[in-house]
Amino acid sequence: MTLRTTVTTARVALVGLAAAAMAATALTVPAQAAPDPGPDPTTGAAQDTSAGATQDTSAGGTGDTSAGGTGDRASGRAGHRATRRAMDAEVEAGIPGITAQARDARGVWKAASGVGDLTTGAPRGTDDRFRIGSITKTFVATVLLQMETEGRLRLDDTVEHHLPGLVKGNGNDGSKITVRRLLNHTSGLFDYLADEEYLTTYMLGDGYLAHRYDTLPPAQHVKVALSHPPLFSPGARFSYSNTNYVLAALIIEKAGGRTYEAEVRDRIIRPLGLKATTNPGNSIRIPRPSSRAYSKLFEQDPGRIDDVTEMNGSQGWGDGDIISTTGDLNRFYRALMRGELLPPRQLAAMKTTVEIPERPGTAYGLGITRMRTSCGTTLWGHGGGMVGSTSLAVTTEDGGHQLAYNRNGDWSTTVAPDAVMEAEYCPATPAAPAAATPDDPAADDPAVSP
Repeated sequence: MTLRTTVTTARVALVGLAAAAMAATALTVPAQAAPDPGPDPTTGAAQDTSAGATQDTSAGGTGDTSAGGTGDRASGRAGHRATRRAMDAEVEAGIPGITAQARDARGVWKAASGVGDLTTGAPRGTDDRFRIGSITKTFVATVLLQMETEGRLRLDDTVEHHLPGLVKGNGNDGSKITVRRLLNHTSGLFDYLADEEYLTTYMLGDGYLAHRYDTLPPAQHVKVALSHPPLFSPGARFSYSNTNYVLAALIIEKAGGRTYEAEVRDRIIRPLGLKATTNPGNSIRIPRPSSRAYSKLFEQDPGRIDDVTEMNGSQGWGDGDIISTTGDLNRFYRALMRGELLPPRQLAAMKTTVEIPERPGTAYGLGITRMRTSCGTTLWGHGGGMVGSTSLAVTTEDGGHQLAYNRNGDWSTTVAPDAVMEAEYCPATPAAPAAATPDDPAADDPAVSP
C-alpha cells in the first residue's frame, strides 16, 4: 500500500509543521554525534555508539565478510556517521523516531534516533517491527516469478485467464491485462486508494478513526477500483496502482491453491529465516518489539498528531500488509539480488524496467524500483507506507550493501526525502534541500511508493 494519498493530505498541513516539529522533538532522544570508533578491532564490523543503538551480534552480522557493493568504499570510510546525522535531522524536523540498519562488507550496523512513544518518551528501538507497506510488493512479485519457473503461470498470461470474469465493467478488461502489466504498473487500472470515498472513509480524519478496525476483503478493494474507468490502455505507460498487487495476490492464490500468506511464508520467510516477518491477516496489532505509529489525519488541524498504531491488517493485503524489521528486509533484498530466490532468467525479468516520467533517474521493474544516487550508485529496492509509517529498503545490484529504515510518522518534513539513503551511499555528498511543496504530489517521500 502506498501512502501517496495520506502523505498528500499531510503535506497540506505543512503550514503547521513547525509547531508539530517542536512538539515532537521536545520528547526526542536523538543519536549523539559521538566520534566514529571505526571498525571493531576483533570483528571488523562497524560500531555504533549513538543513543538507542546496539551492536548487532546476530548470525551473519558482525562476522559478515561479504564483498561490498558499488559505492561502498566511501561509505565504509565514513563509518555511517553521515547516516546517523541524517537520521537525527529527520527527528529534529519533526518525525517522532527513525530506526535503520545497514549491511555491507564491514558487517551489520544499526541505530535509532528519536522516540518510539510520544506519550512515555521511550526511545525508538533498533529491532522494532513495523508495517512495511508497499515493500510487500517485492515479496509478491518474487512469489509469482517463482511460480513461473515451476510452470504454474506465465508473465504473459492474462488476468482473465486466472481470474475469469473479475476485471470487467467501466471499460476495464482483464483479457487485455497480463500478469507482467500488473507487476510493472502498466495495466492502466485505477488505484483504489485514489477513490475519494475510500480515502475519506479509511485513510483520513474521523473516517480512519471510525473504521481502522474494519476487516476489508480483497474483493472490496477490487470493486472500488473497477467502479472507475481505466486510466489508459494496458501497456501504454506507467501509473502506480495498488489495485495491481491485490490482483497479483489473488493470482498467487488461484495458481497455487493456497493463501497468498502461505506462499510468502513457505517460499521466502521460512527459507531465509526472516523470523520477525509476518503477514498480519486481520490482526490489529504489531508484534513486539515495536514502537507506536503516528499520523496527521486532519487537514483542518495540521498540528494534530494521532496514534494510529492499531489498524486491521486486511486493509493492506497483497499491496502492503507485511510486518517486518530493517534486518529482515536487508536479508531479503540481499538474497534476492544474489540469486538465492530466483533463477537468472526470472531475476532479469524482475529487473526489466519501465521509466517513471515524474521521477527522472528512477524506473520500475516487476515489484522493484531502480534508483540512482547523486554519486552514481545504482540501487534496487522499494519504498512503503501505511498510515503512521514510512519505510525504504534498498540494495546495491551485487547484493553487497543494503540499507533499510523506518520512520514512525507519515508526514513530510523540511529534510530532503532521500537524505538518509544519500547519506549512507554518498556520505561525502551534501543532500539537496527538500523540494516538496503542499501542491506537488510528485515530490513525496521516496520511502513511499512512486
